[in-house]
Amino acid sequence: MTLKKNTNCGLLTKVNVGEKVVVAGWVQGRRDHGGLIFLDLRDRTGIVQVVFDQEKNKSFFNQVEKIRPEYVVAVGGKVVPRSPETVNLKLKTGEIEISADALEILNPSLTPPFYIENNIDTDENLRLRYRYLDLRRPEMLELLHFRHRILLEARKYLDGEGFWEIETPMLTRSTPEGARDYLVPSRISPGSFFALPQSPQLFKQLLMVAGVEKYFQIARCFRDEDLRADRQPEFTQIDMEMSFSSREDIMSVVEGLVKHLFQQVQGKDLKIPFEVLPYREAMERFGSDRPDTRFAMELVDISEIAAASQFRVFKTAVQDGGIVKGINAKNCGRYSRKEIDDLTALVQSWGAQGLGWMIVTGEGFKTPIAKFFSPSQLDTIREKFDAREGDLLLFIAGKREKALDVLGQLRVHLARREGLIPQNEDKFLWIVDFPLLAYDAEEKRYDSVHHPFTAPLEEELPLLAVDPLKVRSQAYDLVYNGVEVAGGSIRIHRKEVQEQIFKLLGLPDEEIEEKFGFLMRAFEYGAPPHGGLAFGLDRLIMLMAGRKSIRDVIAFPKTAAGNCLLTGAPGPVSAGQLAELHISPVLRNNKKDV
Repeated sequence: MTLKKNTNCGLLTKVNVGEKVVVAGWVQGRRDHGGLIFLDLRDRTGIVQVVFDQEKNKSFFNQVEKIRPEYVVAVGGKVVPRSPETVNLKLKTGEIEISADALEILNPSLTPPFYIENNIDTDENLRLRYRYLDLRRPEMLELLHFRHRILLEARKYLDGEGFWEIETPMLTRSTPEGARDYLVPSRISPGSFFALPQSPQLFKQLLMVAGVEKYFQIARCFRDEDLRADRQPEFTQIDMEMSFSSREDIMSVVEGLVKHLFQQVQGKDLKIPFEVLPYREAMERFGSDRPDTRFAMELVDISEIAAASQFRVFKTAVQDGGIVKGINAKNCGRYSRKEIDDLTALVQSWGAQGLGWMIVTGEGFKTPIAKFFSPSQLDTIREKFDAREGDLLLFIAGKREKALDVLGQLRVHLARREGLIPQNEDKFLWIVDFPLLAYDAEEKRYDSVHHPFTAPLEEELPLLAVDPLKVRSQAYDLVYNGVEVAGGSIRIHRKEVQEQIFKLLGLPDEEIEEKFGFLMRAFEYGAPPHGGLAFGLDRLIMLMAGRKSIRDVIAFPKTAAGNCLLTGAPGPVSAGQLAELHISPVLRNNKKDV
């Protein structure tokens, strides 16, 4: 490269008129006007127009004629104002152009498989296969820059709060943390395996035992689980831990971090502290432990009325220990019977037995179930739902957890359908007081709702021995516009409590020693009270950037099937490599899954 780049395409404005510059980048477009050829030259900062004049550029004009989109070129010339009729105010550089006097073609390009521009309607698999081209598009480069700024500001804020950034091992041992581990065979220890970390959980607790007091890490994590739009097999967390801290201390630091990120990166001023909702209240009001509270449509309980009614479906549900709850879909009384039947089929696909409904009219209720309720019961229902003419009341009857879950999904479905969700609002809230344990009826054992290192509420410790399912945890999740973006807890720091939890989870002494012996021994050497939290960084960036998939904010993501279309990973390895690792080859399914 003989021409030395000295500025960027998108930084040039009319203040640079008269300056001699050298820019380099990719050709976005080319227009031949006879004796004049115009190139739109693009780099990560934007586009600038370059003009080549056949009379002025005789020595290399034939080279200009050969240039095509995505050629990499360097251009030298003078910044000059555009004529008034050619000014393009849609571009930052639209008032100027470069009058070229030097050109170097650095590399030609094949015709790309899709246009290098924003808002392309192209199959995602094709974009992922040519990800290096996809990332050239301005909106994708801006997302990479956006991610960089989030990381930079997170580090600045946490450093200012006294946190130290410390790396933890990528090769560790397999421990139960809720998902399958990615295993790495050891060549020098035949038959033994490392595991890639699902999180730095145990190591950050050990750092607290070591006296670090405030730790954070931009941590790479790995989980072998089924994928979706906001989940990848490898992902990034902003991970943090604090000693001698209460739940409120940690929540306050996290709120400060979120406020800082929104201020510095997006110029938004979030109000803190965030709203706090107990888990049970969130479930009863919204049918979700990650509720979107940007809109109303809260759940209403009519179990008492249902039990006293003559409607057998509702009455039996309550008699069997279940509930009857509903939502008021405001102004949806216009729905046809077919539309209501479609909603019924939808909730049945989510596990409900059916869907009760009432349309509020000027004369009363339009519904096949009104005859099973007395006039006073119908009046009470109207009052409870604050029902007005034109509203549609929808009911689910059944076991509490299932009814709440289905209504929570239906609430969001209707809000999206009716356009009730504000798109320019950022609503954060904390969910606290989760159950510590859940019971797995099939396995006939308890499971941790979060993870086995989560501390119970101190005042409920005695219940562990007599009624474990009543014990609440010191866990807390941060919800952003109906999506969980962070979760954490105060940790167990006393050996006897951790042993009690392991026993409730059905872990035998040998397994506790084998997998967690190092942690249990650490607790015997003065472990301080501590707690922490981890952000799902990819998910947070996706939401802040207004995207629908975390694949858009990860440079080189995997497909929904866990494959990398760019490199072809995962792929086969040679028999020799397997032999080195003491692994016997097995028959593979040759079906390609993309």
